[in-house]
Amino acid sequence: MIHPKMIHPMQRRLLAVLVATLTLTGITGAVWAAEGTQKVVQGGIAIELSVQPVEGKGPVMEGQDARVTLKVSDTLTGNPLTGLYPGAWVDSLGAKKGAGVEPGTDCKKKVEAFIGGSILSRPAMDLNVYYVLALNEDATISVVDPLFGYGSSKLLTMVFLKSPGQDWALSPDAERLFVSMPDSNRVAVVDTSSWKVVTEVETGARPGRLGLQPDGQYLWVAYDGAAPGRSGVSVIDVHKLAKVADVVTGKSGKDGHDIAFSDDSRVAFVTNEAEGTVSVIATGPIVKVRDVPVGSRPVSIAWSTQAKAAYVANAGDGAIVAVDGDSPKPLARIASTPGLSEIRFAPGGRLAFVVHPNENAVHIVDAASNRLIQTADVEKDPDQVAFSDELAYVRHRGSETVLMIPLKTVGDPGRPVAVVDFPGGQHPPGRTPLATPADGIVQAPGATAVLVANPEDKAIYFYKEGMAAPMGHFQNYGKQPRAVLVVDRSLREVRPGVYETTAVMAGAGDYELALFIDSPKLFQCFPLKLVENPTLAAARKPVLDIQPATESSTVGVGADVAVRFKISDPKDGAPRTGLKDVRVLTFLSPGIWQQRHWASEVDKGLYEIHFKPPEAGVYFVFLEVASAGISFQKSPFLVLTAEAPKSQASQGGSL
Repeated sequence: MIHPKMIHPMQRRLLAVLVATLTLTGITGAVWAAEGTQKVVQGGIAIELSVQPVEGKGPVMEGQDARVTLKVSDTLTGNPLTGLYPGAWVDSLGAKKGAGVEPGTDCKKKVEAFIGGSILSRPAMDLNVYYVLALNEDATISVVDPLFGYGSSKLLTMVFLKSPGQDWALSPDAERLFVSMPDSNRVAVVDTSSWKVVTEVETGARPGRLGLQPDGQYLWVAYDGAAPGRSGVSVIDVHKLAKVADVVTGKSGKDGHDIAFSDDSRVAFVTNEAEGTVSVIATGPIVKVRDVPVGSRPVSIAWSTQAKAAYVANAGDGAIVAVDGDSPKPLARIASTPGLSEIRFAPGGRLAFVVHPNENAVHIVDAASNRLIQTADVEKDPDQVAFSDELAYVRHRGSETVLMIPLKTVGDPGRPVAVVDFPGGQHPPGRTPLATPADGIVQAPGATAVLVANPEDKAIYFYKEGMAAPMGHFQNYGKQPRAVLVVDRSLREVRPGVYETTAVMAGAGDYELALFIDSPKLFQCFPLKLVENPTLAAARKPVLDIQPATESSTVGVGADVAVRFKISDPKDGAPRTGLKDVRVLTFLSPGIWQQRHWASEVDKGLYEIHFKPPEAGVYFVFLEVASAGISFQKSPFLVLTAEAPKSQASQGGSL
């Protein structure tokens, strides 16, 4: 599928040509509005659009956070259409040439223009926005806007932390980013709208691994403090941004931990590497239920949605152990060899991929039968596995090659595991001087691409599935990206066939929301009206009414010119007297001469300066009142034309 957000700049022109060859599917229904919802039937597909305020009710106002909801279904069966990647833009119906698409442009051509990415056809709002974040080796997070293209750094901003981050987690609504900082004994909370650290929450000593419950209620922070008996997890209320509990899980002074959750968020599982146990903790109320012995050095844990159990990888004895929230003993034990590291479940929750660095292998475990069914031979020192909808990606510390395992080819016991590869940079992407459990490979919006952080290359690579090599990369301003994360602001599927995003609305006026879906091929534009926000309107109203009061716009060169401004209260028109900071800037276009004068009040609310134009030309006169917040750039201005006396002009003409 083609996704507007994933279009490489080199492909934009080709895609625009492709779109231009498509014919618009005939509309079989009419667009109508009912309680803020509009619906259209096109080619047997029902498209329903709703734009509503995130908070409160009523019309959508300018500057307001609004929730854009799109429902797509089959009109014949009523079934929702899932797995789509809608592209959407909001364009002003009053747009002028060079500031949007010309009014009256049909919907398909409007979409073509937006996909083409011309600076002359920018929408008022782009609802296909996503950001790429890099967790760096120092106390920073890079924020990249990839929509400007690939091939060089597209740094949007930098988030500055108190100390280097170790792990991170994103809230379900993508509004908050949580970052553990071991050297500060805190978790930083980053607002993803302003990209600022809004607060820090104190935790146990040296916080590391983070885990966010599926329901988004609590953030769990593993810590391994130096004091004996003080190793465990701190629990933070995501909404209150406050610590609500500390749960001690390990007796050792230093004890590595990983975290997993049941899919209903009722139970948290915390590994205790030094103790050889998994702590089972109830989440409501928060209390440790038991410690389950699992073997030697449990280092990684993941939940299987199909088996309804957590699976633990032991580095010490090589066992893969299943536990649940009810049994004091393991449910199953699957033998392997020592040296296991990360365990992760592929989409569907049945097949677990277990990384084995000592054997340069990845084991595949079937949670339905609790058997190790396949082993993939990989490159030197694998350390992480990540997934897209179609592929498993294996990263290495000892090789720059990233291996891909097609998910549809695994699951058959004894069958060789097929692998393909691409270069993940010039150096091994898994090699970093400061290890982190955060993902170094993540799926990019659009479902057919991934982003690969490469610390030594100081870059993030963009790889589109099916290609022989990455399509491009982001430079990271000389910093080492240890992990990568995507903050997606586009229309995302939140329920089957329902796609949502939130966005800050543009200025008041009449707009169109242009929609594009690649498969099935759909183009549709919906009217959208944004009403004036009274608060913003009041803020826009001037605190002073300033009117030029100079009698003539034509003056003589060298003459004493009196320039006057009448200043009054915009509410009642009363003269504003006694202003002591009225300053006037006069300059000769194009800025080759200028003067500043403090104005004197010559009558009630009437302020005056005098100046002598040194030569013929056009003079601009601006006014500033600092006490009222009026700057030269925001004030009304006066234009004067200075002309030489006729005698001088005639003398000049006879030379």
